[in-house]
Amino acid sequence: MTDEVEHKPGAGPAPRVLTPDELSRLLREQRFGVLASVRSSGHPHLSTVVYHWNPEERVVRISSTADRLKVRQLRRDPHAALHVNGPDVWSFAVAEGEAEISEVTTVPGDAVGRELLALTPGFEDPAHEAAFLEQLVADRRVVIRIRASRLYGTALDIAAEA
Repeated sequence: MTDEVEHKPGAGPAPRVLTPDELSRLLREQRFGVLASVRSSGHPHLSTVVYHWNPEERVVRISSTADRLKVRQLRRDPHAALHVNGPDVWSFAVAEGEAEISEVTTVPGDAVGRELLALTPGFEDPAHEAAFLEQLVADRRVVIRIRASRLYGTALDIAAEA
């Protein structure tokens, strides 16, 4: 007899639904996700993005330029979802809700520029921060905010069986 657990097809462990705290922690700990927006054809459009999760507000923030396809699509149809992989291939979290797009940052250090600055680790040198804020204006940056109306995800706890 062996200590190895055998599973026949379809007889393995079921995914475990993640708790709200686990979902929020996973969203907070990861930095990259896949943003899903809706094309005019109704098909999904997927983009890999860097994001910031604010658990108190239940808001995902993503920096983008005003001319990106995802921004145009979200202005037309605000339905959005962010899919985030967990620490292994067996877990994930999704934050879905309606997106809003900020105004374009037009003056270095304006409200949108400061919101974008808050998504970074920050700058020790004020000159680097000033250059960053100027670049945001040159890039015509906006903030995509997804107010999460629903969080969901699962984990498959197969490592515990080994």
